[in-house]
Amino acid sequence: MIPGHLMPLVLALISGILMAVQGTFNAALSKVIGLLEATFVVHITGTLLLLLVLFLLKMGKGNLLSLPQAPWYAYLGGIVGVFIIYLVAASIPTVGVANATTAIIVGQVLTALLIDHFGGFGMEKMAFGFNDLAGLVLLTIGAKLLLS
Repeated sequence: MIPGHLMPLVLALISGILMAVQGTFNAALSKVIGLLEATFVVHITGTLLLLLVLFLLKMGKGNLLSLPQAPWYAYLGGIVGVFIIYLVAASIPTVGVANATTAIIVGQVLTALLIDHFGGFGMEKMAFGFNDLAGLVLLTIGAKLLLS
């Protein structure tokens, strides 16, 4: 049994695993049908799944009618997702899954630290401390070793 306080980290770990697998699937699809076409198919299949889950299985617990209350930048996630899928699918065939994923993780952590530190996009501010700096340096060293 996983302790409750660790569950969010386990979920994030599973998400990371799925990102590497998804990037591989998307790269394989893009080799056959093209990058933009694969990005389109990925979003269409994801949309179909969500239509099933939200409207047929009624698994949603939120309220779509509250959509206008979201800040303007919250609507950009889908647009950013298109770029993510395209860029991951473009990079994996050239540099490999491990190297692409390493670069992705370094970019994610650096950006996440900045968002946390400045409280970007409505997030609560979390000060950037020595441990964060040390972790970023070690992550960068690890990335360099993986990319060598």
